[in-house]
Amino acid sequence: MDVDVVLSASGIELTEAENELYDRQIRLWGLESQKRLRTAKILISGLNGLGAEITKNIILSGVNSVKLHDDQIVTEADFCSQFLAARDSLGSNRAEASLERARALNPMVDISADTQLLKDRDSDFFKQFDVVVINGENNNELQRIDTICRKIGVKFFATDVWGMFGFHFASLQKHCYVEDVFKYKVVSKPNEKVKCETVATPVQRDVEYPEYAVWLNFDINAQKYQRKLKRDGPGIILLRVLQTFRSTYNRDPSYKTRQTDIELLQKIRDEVMPNSALSDEAFELVFAQISPAVAVVGGVVAQEVIKVVTKMEAPHRNLFIFNPETCMGYVETLGCN
Repeated sequence: MDVDVVLSASGIELTEAENELYDRQIRLWGLESQKRLRTAKILISGLNGLGAEITKNIILSGVNSVKLHDDQIVTEADFCSQFLAARDSLGSNRAEASLERARALNPMVDISADTQLLKDRDSDFFKQFDVVVINGENNNELQRIDTICRKIGVKFFATDVWGMFGFHFASLQKHCYVEDVFKYKVVSKPNEKVKCETVATPVQRDVEYPEYAVWLNFDINAQKYQRKLKRDGPGIILLRVLQTFRSTYNRDPSYKTRQTDIELLQKIRDEVMPNSALSDEAFELVFAQISPAVAVVGGVVAQEVIKVVTKMEAPHRNLFIFNPETCMGYVETLGCN
């Protein structure tokens, strides 16, 4: 496959209204990229605050359709960051409660809701989509869905936010994209002062992205990772602890049982990584979903989905961690040569 094939979205034409609505985006990433977005079908599962933020950004980008999936109801904790569900929707399904405001964001995008249990969904369901984004699930379910997506050629993102801490993992299989390579070209004439201009040349890249299992099998006690702790902080340890808590207790830490849950988190930490650099204070920041963290992680995930669909620029490869103590994110490359 050459660059022309990667960039081509022939046969898709934007309407006059779409050209007007997406004018700024077309200027930013080009008409062909916007055409690719116009055909993309996205699944977003988990309409908590993070799911709402991802949904907003994806809808505004101008994709073809977005399926909002959730089998949970709106709770008081959702109002920390879930802006798509109205206050009077307490107790109703989160996906259905998010529909009206989601549709108002961009009437040109087909938006629907699904309320069935995710664990009952098989490959026939997931093959409807180009990209699947899952949050709020345990590792067994994330691995199951990733395995399905890899078999049917669908791009997969796992993501979550606990309080002020968040992550996403990209399982994109073999991903082909184009990036600009910049070179300097001499444009001055002989005997003149040397003048150069920057010339951008599109170059195709083909990159393999490992499956989600590489994170599950990642040894956080390995010496190689230990050397990175001082630079990056113990975000990966915190992620392992939080996911272990969810798998063990079939829930997330709750502000209603705050002190008890902090003690449970400390116990898990001491089991998965004795004498770790993860402080007790880190567990004070993992309750509910706080809007600033949701905005950062949700924005990053949506940006990565757009990269995947448009095939422009390299998506993160492959684990993104947002550290609430430094208010910074970083990418850890797992299972890649």
